[in-house]
Formats: sequence, structure tokens, C-alpha cells
Amino acid sequence: MDIKTKIAQDLLKIKAVFFRPSEPFIWASGIKSPVYCDNRLTLSSPEVRSDVENGLKEIIEKYYPDCEVIMGTSTAGIAHAAITAHLMGLPMGYVRSGAKDHGRNNQIEGELKAGQKAVVVEDLISTASSAIEVVSVLREAGAQVLGIASIFTYNMKNGLDNLEKAGTVNHSLTDFDTVARVAAETGYIEESDVRKLIAFRDDPSDESWIGGR
Repeated sequence: MDIKTKIAQDLLKIKAVFFRPSEPFIWASGIKSPVYCDNRLTLSSPEVRSDVENGLKEIIEKYYPDCEVIMGTSTAGIAHAAITAHLMGLPMGYVRSGAKDHGRNNQIEGELKAGQKAVVVEDLISTASSAIEVVSVLREAGAQVLGIASIFTYNMKNGLDNLEKAGTVNHSLTDFDTVARVAAETGYIEESDVRKLIAFRDDPSDESWIGGR
């Protein structure tokens, strides 16, 4: 079994992915979505957590073999970055959403040396804006950011375009299309729902998929 299918099965098994094609979730951006992915739940399942962290390790070893430090996004990527770094015997840190207003006023936590080759660990990619912000902060601090490793990507065009503009790449353990396919195969959703999901993925601003319109 390929890793994308395995992780998709894992996420569905622990109910980390919620589908509501007829009653969409509303993201903070205001986008109506038929799916919500809560990858924090992977931390509560030792078996799934092992699959995820070993998978992230394999991604980094395959696509970013020169990695010298792993940096997590705040807050969802921190635990995954820490465990993956431990498995790989690498230093780890994380980037705050903003600089602290006390102490040393750090935005980057953990040691980061100028010129160090870093990989950003994120839990999921939609528009990729949060991961790209972390990449930007690390670059400003002098790091060579090799790319991003994440658990799940929606594969939205907006996100892919943003990554390209930022001059960085992302490799995910699984993706929206794979999770939708596995969900239909296992009876988690109806086959007819897959068309709605893909229509949303292709153009989140077009709400014609809601209610089957």
C-alpha cells in the first residue's frame, strides 16, 4: 500500500477528517468547505502518530537529504517537528506567529545558525500562507530553507500558486483527492459526494457544489 493511501486510512480511522458536503464548515477566511481536517488528533493515537512521524522522516530523507534542522509551525507543527527531529537525530525549533513581547522577544524558538539548511514541518496546507510566513521568517534569519514537509494538502490552486511565488516546495504524506477516494471506497461518504469535494478543491470560491447545484 502506498503512503498516501495509508495515511488517508489513518486519518479517517481516527476521525481526523470530517465531511459535510450538505452543511459546509466555514473557515476563518470565510470560505465554505465540505471538509475539515484536524490533524492534531494524530497525536492522540500512538499507531497513527508513528505512521505520520515516520512518514515525515521519509519525506525529509527523500526530498531534503541535506536537512540540518527541522522547524515547526506554531502551533500545530511543533509536536510533529519535535518527534520527527528526534527520530532523525536532528536539532529542532519552531517559529511563533509573531515575536514575543517579553524576554528576548524571540519569534524563532530554538537555535538557528546562519546558513543552516532547514525544513519546515506543517500539519496541513490549504492556501499555504502560514507555512510561507515561517519560511520567510527563517530566510530573514539567514537560514537556507529547503522546503516544507506536511501531513495533508488540499492541493488547492491558490496554495500551489502561493508556494511557487514564494520560491518553495511542499511534500505531503497524503492529499485531498486521496482522502476523498478512500472515504468513498470505505463507505465513509457517498460516491456522489466525491464530485462535490473535487469541485470545491478546484475552485473554493464557487459554491455551486453546495446542495448539489
